[in-house]
Amino acid sequence: MPVVTTEKHQNIMVIISNNPPVNALGAAVRQGLVDGINAALSDDEIEAVVIRCEGRTFFAGADITEFGKPMQGPNLGEVIDRMEASDKPVVAAIHGTALGGGCEVALACHYRVAVPSAEM
Repeated sequence: MPVVTTEKHQNIMVIISNNPPVNALGAAVRQGLVDGINAALSDDEIEAVVIRCEGRTFFAGADITEFGKPMQGPNLGEVIDRMEASDKPVVAAIHGTALGGGCEVALACHYRVAVPSAEM
């Protein structure tokens, strides 16, 4: 099962990360985010994008299993550039924590919504 999936809800594209235990921003997640944004941008019916995570937290930073290994693209900067350049609004739906790269992803979105207990 892919770690990032998309769902269309009328004119909204929802990009969903499910990479337990903390939705770490590994290569597959980064690629899934770029693919999801690209799918939304290429679909004329889509007017906005929501990024959310399954499990106990929003993205909690880098994938420590990738430390010390050659970097696989896209890197986080490329993901963020793609989100920021989107001509369709991108919304981060934050719960749990948004740490490190997760905070960067949230800040790269045009808008952020969070549960009261969320931490950044």
